[in-house]
Amino acid sequence: MALGTADVAHILLALVVILVAAHGVGELFARLRQPRVIGEIVGGLLLGPTVLGALAPAAQHWLFPAHGTTATVLGSTYQLGLLLLMYCSGIEVRSAVRRREGRTVAWILGTGTVLPFLAGLAVLPFVAERTFYGPAGNHTSFLLVFGIAMAVTSIPVISRIMLDLGILGTPFSRIVIGAAVVEDVLLYIVLAVALGAAAEPSSALFGLPGAIGVVPGSSWDFAYHSAATVGVLGLSLLVGRPLYRATAASRVNLVRRRSPVAFQLVFLLLACLLCIFLGIQPFFGAFVAGIIVGSATTAPNPAEEGATVAIKDFAFAFFVPIYFAVVGLQLDLLHSFNPLFFLAYLLFACAVKAVSVYAGARFGGQPSAAAVNLAVAMNARGGPGIVLASVVFGAGIINQSFYAVLVLLAVVTSLLAGSWLERVPRDRLLGAHDDDRSTRSRSGRATGRQPHGIPAGEGGPAAHRDPAGG
Repeated sequence: MALGTADVAHILLALVVILVAAHGVGELFARLRQPRVIGEIVGGLLLGPTVLGALAPAAQHWLFPAHGTTATVLGSTYQLGLLLLMYCSGIEVRSAVRRREGRTVAWILGTGTVLPFLAGLAVLPFVAERTFYGPAGNHTSFLLVFGIAMAVTSIPVISRIMLDLGILGTPFSRIVIGAAVVEDVLLYIVLAVALGAAAEPSSALFGLPGAIGVVPGSSWDFAYHSAATVGVLGLSLLVGRPLYRATAASRVNLVRRRSPVAFQLVFLLLACLLCIFLGIQPFFGAFVAGIIVGSATTAPNPAEEGATVAIKDFAFAFFVPIYFAVVGLQLDLLHSFNPLFFLAYLLFACAVKAVSVYAGARFGGQPSAAAVNLAVAMNARGGPGIVLASVVFGAGIINQSFYAVLVLLAVVTSLLAGSWLERVPRDRLLGAHDDDRSTRSRSGRATGRQPHGIPAGEGGPAAHRDPAGG
């Protein structure tokens, strides 16, 4: 495990360059009132084959080699960044939707999730899909990924946009986040199934699927991964919170007594290992672990809350920016990108999602202007869209060209949502239904608190860290 001095120096230099680019460009985007995560991806894009590789290919290949020690370390950091991102995203899956907003949320879920997914499945036969297959070449997996990409909405990015605009905690934000939470959980289940079905028939399955004789790529394999993924989520929601609380309170839990941060990290890693044993992708285990910890620490608990904040702070200072920068680093927009197909895909995906959400909002009782705002907000694909692209690209389901399409779809839709909501008057987001916001704002001014209930002066990074890195 020992590394030479030259190897250590090369690794440290690569990490420094990535961190400076990710944080530097991310801060620039934040100053422009755009999602920080988009800047982190652009920072990686500048270091990849699209920019640095075109200007100085020898330097780019030396700094970020495709093989060797540095590539292994960057790949490991990238994977840990993904797990921590999903863990923190799971923690944030807490949304208080009030009864009068429940009808709108239900309709948006029914139309804004199902219809775009089905539209993606319907249009795929008219697309030369095999030109976008990765090494796995699995039709079923690609079909599911194509549908997910149409339907996904970013909780982290849209939450950060609304926080920056001062509308987090309004009826508008509760409807958007409430619908997006359930939507993303459902789509992550489908993604886990797609990844399980992508295994090559000649490969040996690890863990329980291999022990019970599941044949990769078979109908039995598809049924197993569907049942296992839903089962893990269902059991976690039923027994996860009491199990976590009981373990945390146990006197024999020396790890928890010594460091609540270490206990949460061990819990995260064990959830990932359990999913790997069951044949499920570890990112889903990280997401479920985050949901459990987030629900188990809703009551005031300084130790648990402090541990969560500490994990988020370091994750979004180091691991998550590297993850998003490496996502951009893998983009090659000069050689593996079809701009015409991307434009067509972007227009179709945005139109289908917008029309579906608009219809759901109207059926849910919202006026036309409010339905338009909801449709634009839920078009932001942000972090989940990028996770989708990176995970399926790593699994060999899609190739470099479609990977670029999915990443840019997430980037462009997030920028469009932020720009649109920036220009909408705050009191017209939901029309008459936004009266609650005005009441909260007046209350906030009277009590010295911000409208979303955060004490004035306590709205710093630790308190409002965004699961997608801003």
